[in-house]
Amino acid sequence: MTTKLPQSEDTLLIRTDFSDEAAWQALRVAVTTPAEDEADDDDDEDGFLAMLHIVDEPAYEGLTAQEIVALAPEDDDLLIVADQRAMTDPEMPLLAIHLSAPDDEDEDAEGEDERPATDELRVVARELWSLENNIAMANMDWEEFVEAADDDGVFRGF
Repeated sequence: MTTKLPQSEDTLLIRTDFSDEAAWQALRVAVTTPAEDEADDDDDEDGFLAMLHIVDEPAYEGLTAQEIVALAPEDDDLLIVADQRAMTDPEMPLLAIHLSAPDDEDEDAEGEDERPATDELRVVARELWSLENNIAMANMDWEEFVEAADDDGVFRGF
């Protein structure tokens, strides 16, 4: 049995593909390097950065989005997955999973864990900060990112 994902104030980035260590390191650099603001010429300012808690544990290898959601902490509303597609595509399109509260507020009498509804979107690594920052701070709605995604379902920025 795979253990529950860790609780964190930061958004979880879960690695599920362990086939290419160099690709993983490149992806880590991409998501942990502050984005440069082209409109800002002030070199003293730091760029935007996704606030991530990286989960790099082989126990999560090959898990599906549904399996990851089942292991997620109850209060999480956004999960990011570094799966095979993210590791093999040059744009590094990470899988973003948005979790919304269940419709029924009542807890199950038998104590079963009712999982939230989910929606998925791909986001290129260089734009992860935009989605993560805005969803985490509730500056924008999930639907705005979905609508801004290209026809292939990948968000590449506004």
